[in-house]
Amino acid sequence: MEQATGKGEAERLAGIRGAVRVSRDTPEDLLEATRDLLKAIMRENHLDPEDVVSIFFTATPDLKSEFPALAARQLGLTDVALLCAQEIPVPHAMSRVVRVLVHAYLPRSRRPKHVYLGETRALRDDLPS
Repeated sequence: MEQATGKGEAERLAGIRGAVRVSRDTPEDLLEATRDLLKAIMRENHLDPEDVVSIFFTATPDLKSEFPALAARQLGLTDVALLCAQEIPVPHAMSRVVRVLVHAYLPRSRRPKHVYLGETRALRDDLPS
């Protein structure tokens, strides 16, 4: 999907991926880690809140203390469609991970920058550090 910006540059709807490992399954730790991930994605992709259309969150089955989407609301993303789901329980998967898929408008000339914080960089060794 493409649209024109107020700056005259064509934009396209992009999917931006990211992940973060949560230190403990407490509401405070889960929300802080998720906020850190969302802020990094917004910063690295030069996004304003109005650029973001929706965010899909998944959490590994061992994270159940809070909805990761609450972190987006705490950051002021109040007009963004948010959805949380549980990651499939693959036996060898990394534990305590929140993953996101952010749908946002980016200038056509800019490629999405996927953000994997801390230990989750190992999940995407194909991406530059």
